[in-house]
Amino acid sequence: MSLEDYSFETKLLHNQHKVDPNTGAVSVPIQHASTFHQFDIESFGKYDYARSANPTREALEDVIAELEGGTRGFAFSSGMAAISTAFLLLSSGDHIVITEDVYGGTYRMVTEVLTRFGIQHTFVDMTDLYQVKAAIRPNTKAFYVETPSNPTLKVTNIKAISNLAKEINAITYVDNTFLTPEYQRPLELGADVVLHSATKFLSGHSDVVAGLAVVNDEELGKRLYSLQNSFGAVLGVQDAWLVLRGLKTLHVRLEQSQKSALKIAEFLEEHPLIEEVYYPALKNHPQHALQQEQAAGAGAVLSFELYDEEALRTFVSNVKLPVFAVSLGAVESILSYPAKMSHAAMPQAEREKRGIKNSLLRLSVGLENPDDLIKDFSQALQVVNEQQLTVQRGR
Repeated sequence: MSLEDYSFETKLLHNQHKVDPNTGAVSVPIQHASTFHQFDIESFGKYDYARSANPTREALEDVIAELEGGTRGFAFSSGMAAISTAFLLLSSGDHIVITEDVYGGTYRMVTEVLTRFGIQHTFVDMTDLYQVKAAIRPNTKAFYVETPSNPTLKVTNIKAISNLAKEINAITYVDNTFLTPEYQRPLELGADVVLHSATKFLSGHSDVVAGLAVVNDEELGKRLYSLQNSFGAVLGVQDAWLVLRGLKTLHVRLEQSQKSALKIAEFLEEHPLIEEVYYPALKNHPQHALQQEQAAGAGAVLSFELYDEEALRTFVSNVKLPVFAVSLGAVESILSYPAKMSHAAMPQAEREKRGIKNSLLRLSVGLENPDDLIKDFSQALQVVNEQQLTVQRGR
């Protein structure tokens, strides 16, 4: 039985870097060397300088490539370093079609940096293929997909977008941070470049900042490696080791967090003070069927709206369990305020056009007992309700 025959959760533990071939160690060695001695002036070894290649970083790159079903992986110093370096595959005069409710850092990169280098863009609702097709120009060279999107959890048909891209010889990027290869394999659906903020679910413990990219085309891999080596935003070895350690528990963490996320989403959906809940596992989600078709799960991130910003502020002030912070995908639940956190780089008018209201919260569900989180949310919503009644009486 070969490694390819094992299930995903087994591959997380049993891969080509399961043991160190020199010592038998069951943990990948951390190689701190920045430079490597060359024994022959005519023939250099595999490693010469750590920006170009490092054994510890390489182990992570090999593992993520295997998990995503790709041919080559790349580890970067952050998710945005991975995204920014991958964007350098484009050239001046190229045009990119991009998911409209994309992560704020990606929005900033596209609108404030790529435009300076003559790379054009069009934001569209990628759940509508007619809009996507209408956005295509003669110089369109790439499509950038984030699915489920951040923070409104819209689901894009990866296979359909990838097919469109192939028709015009363009490449498809997919940000797979929310679902990870545990639940979604964009390369198998036709995508060319898969991107991750490995800071999130892949490492999973709020203790590392990292980014990953995977490709399944050898030529594209050579181009991306050249950019990684030239740009130099590579992942440090300590952080690479932390991500490798986090990957070993990815399956059990995500499985538990996803179950809890559905239970919490269903609770919020029924609560009278919650205006809207965004989570692809809910049957009333507009792309519920598509999510089931192209992914093995809905993940552990959901968003919800209260009736106004004041209610949101009261709720946030009274919840006790979730960390109120940026980021997601950790063992602890993280409650975020997209308008002032993940999407602060996006002007308010642009946020509101995308449904990112000042009354919207995003929740990344951790490993707490979901009943405890529901109790906590219930008491906080009760305070919101009492405040609302007080205001009504005052009128």
